[in-house]
Amino acid sequence: MAADLDDDGEQTVSINEYLESIEEEELEADLVLGGDEGDECTYSKGYMKRQAIFSCLTCTPEGNAGICTACCLSCHDGHEVLELWTKRNFRCDCGNSKFREFSCKLSPNKDVENVENSYNHNFKGLYCTCNRPYPDPDLQEQEEMIQCCMCEDWFHEEHISLGSPNEIPRDEEGEPLYEDFICKACSAVCSFLTLYPKTIRATGKQPVASVATGKDKSVLEDIPPKDEPGKLDNDVCSDTVQNNLVADMNHDSVSDDKKFVVGESSQNNDSSSLSQSIANSNGTCILGVDWMAASSDSENRPLFLSKNWRDVLCRCDKCLDMYKQKHISYLLDKEDSIADYEKNAKQKREEKLQKREGAELNFFNNLGHIEKMEILNGIADFKDEFRSFLGSVDPSKAITAADVNQIFENLKNKRRRV
Repeated sequence: MAADLDDDGEQTVSINEYLESIEEEELEADLVLGGDEGDECTYSKGYMKRQAIFSCLTCTPEGNAGICTACCLSCHDGHEVLELWTKRNFRCDCGNSKFREFSCKLSPNKDVENVENSYNHNFKGLYCTCNRPYPDPDLQEQEEMIQCCMCEDWFHEEHISLGSPNEIPRDEEGEPLYEDFICKACSAVCSFLTLYPKTIRATGKQPVASVATGKDKSVLEDIPPKDEPGKLDNDVCSDTVQNNLVADMNHDSVSDDKKFVVGESSQNNDSSSLSQSIANSNGTCILGVDWMAASSDSENRPLFLSKNWRDVLCRCDKCLDMYKQKHISYLLDKEDSIADYEKNAKQKREEKLQKREGAELNFFNNLGHIEKMEILNGIADFKDEFRSFLGSVDPSKAITAADVNQIFENLKNKRRRV
């Protein structure tokens, strides 16, 4: 939000800009916290699929523990706390053995250690392959960072092993065209993803599909033909499965011309059900090849994945066993994604606002006639005083804190006279 300067060189904002900034900050907080009100420790919920996590460097400078929102607010107020955004499969550590003599105020009876929790250098306030803090005190202007959906570390655009940050899929306005990012190191663990159709990976220019005659058939123009049956050529799946799968993945982006960005989820039920039914039919693997042998020679590169890419992953017995062995079964879970996390957070926010509005209305309706008139008269007095103030000041001048205090002082004096 840009701000103007007054005659004294101080930044000024309009009332509308101020209100908009407050709304944006509240929304951002709700998205980060996932709608968590922070009123109770999440320890009793076990290892949650995804939740906001913080690291207290005052209590655990080694960066080997994480705390939930409620404990951050209630137990570590005034401490040096880092906001880590979200972590998967994590259980609140507050007050366990890693905190020595410190006890959790909200849930003191915890196991000595959460053995399934995992920690990285983020818990020390360090990020990326460059192992630097964020914000970086050595930089005047902070560089944008991208989070890997697997290791959940954050990377500077300059350090994600691309030839140039310009290779990051974005639209004309610079907004991301991908739903998830996988860093170079993690791409080695899931190199099998390169065996799926090209359209699982986001690009700056989305491919154009043309609908062919026949039931549920579509052909993607930029997919080359297969040379040999039973083998994959340049990341392409086999015949009929390939065409149905690719066309299904791109139906939304072609017909609706929608943008999809990190944190947004626009689900298509038909797409999800079709791709999963293909993946599970007769236990046959979508890829139709030995994925281990086929992907062993692939070059590890960071991956930018398009909307609903998880829906297309094969769920045959062989692939399910592979996900389990690699400890990456969460890739099959839509609820693991940041997009789904933020979608649920927005829904909770709407419900909270509606509940608050309803509570305020019920409170007013339950008041007696005299109390209602007092409130309505108070609102009318404030409007009159504020209107009078605006009519008496130079519109080119900024409203100061002293002006606001004077408005309320005038209202107070008016109430005394009454």
